[in-house]
Amino acid sequence: MSGALEAPGFPADAVRARARVGTAEVFPAADGYGTRLFGAAPEPTGLDGSGGPQPSGVEIGGDWLDSLRLAPPVFMPRRLEKLIDLGREPSYEDVDLRTPVGGFASQLPLYLSAFGSTRAGSGDLGVAAARQAARLGIPMVIGENMVPVHGYGSRSALLERVAAYAEHLADGVGGVVVQQSTEDADSEVWNLLYSDPGSRPLRDSGRLGFELKTGQGAKPGLGGMTVVGAAEAERLAGRFTVRDLLGEPAGRRLRSATPGTFTEEILRQQLRFMRNNFPLARTWVKFHPGRDVARAAATAWAAGADAVTVDGAEGGTGWAPRVFLDRVGLPLGECLRRIERPPGAALLASGRMWEGGRAVRALALGATAVGLGRAALLAVDEDPDEGLVRLVEALALEARLLISAVGQYRPADLTPEDLWSPGDPAPVAALPVGGPV
Repeated sequence: MSGALEAPGFPADAVRARARVGTAEVFPAADGYGTRLFGAAPEPTGLDGSGGPQPSGVEIGGDWLDSLRLAPPVFMPRRLEKLIDLGREPSYEDVDLRTPVGGFASQLPLYLSAFGSTRAGSGDLGVAAARQAARLGIPMVIGENMVPVHGYGSRSALLERVAAYAEHLADGVGGVVVQQSTEDADSEVWNLLYSDPGSRPLRDSGRLGFELKTGQGAKPGLGGMTVVGAAEAERLAGRFTVRDLLGEPAGRRLRSATPGTFTEEILRQQLRFMRNNFPLARTWVKFHPGRDVARAAATAWAAGADAVTVDGAEGGTGWAPRVFLDRVGLPLGECLRRIERPPGAALLASGRMWEGGRAVRALALGATAVGLGRAALLAVDEDPDEGLVRLVEALALEARLLISAVGQYRPADLTPEDLWSPGDPAPVAALPVGGPV
């Protein structure tokens, strides 16, 4: 009978799996939690995750940003200006990658993306990444739910990362930015850190910031999700939604945070609160890749945000429902196409960044800097002492070569005119921006 029910192209195996185990099939296999990083697939995948064709040929997993090509011009007046200034022919080594990133001086147009309360980000890898990011002179973001999950104290995961970063920080560059979600606000994370004597050197030197998190690219519209053991599930049940949805015989549970509720006025009020209550801290806002991301970014900048972070649908995570990883949120390239960054404003972009080509294309589309997330964790997992440093050195070399190749000598000088889209005969600069919301 079962064979007669099969139909070509229909994901019968996926349906049967759901019939066998139910809600557990909504998520990746639970045995991958804590040992894998998840995010949208770079190539289209089938409905059952097998890599089969998309319905109607829709390439959900694809990314326009990766399809773009850098297009160097023949005539390069800025190279001539550089030649005159230097008194010699300029080379890629003359590209200056130093960039202001959301109110902080940074040696590169990079920052360390948020690692939250999951095992990878809050443990030894997060501390190792903090040390190396400080040595590189780039800002570091610490993700949500660190205090609600791990507590606050001299040996807490949050303060361990702050201390590791501060210990290796060079003069005048870098900074630490701490996210706050709904549950973090209940734990008064920003108040604790702002008044902590241990963070005073960062605060008083202008190298402490707070990021209001309104969403995440891997699961737009949802809060953070993690898998917790039975004992931790019982401890956290009063602060989070904890449910037995994974079919785990060992008793592990799904712990879900709330995403928070935002309107334009609520966002303005939140930013006003941050500026008034933490005047020495930089003010960042992180948005998920929503259809109205351009309006959200404009609202944040108008309300005084030092930086707007956009996490594309490719953004990584420790855990998320499969359907969100594959089918929800705008790709990063589309977010950048829609957003019009005002002069002097900081737009930070994250989502599958790991090499210079994708980073430079994002910068040409208007990003001020790009964030390293999954790539950074993989690098420090490979080498806790030098892995991230080497990864960034390779990226920086590619960035200098590419920026020089289009006749520019600073990341801020890149424009959409430096890009070509193979799917459209018009240059990228001529494509419409501010698409429908």
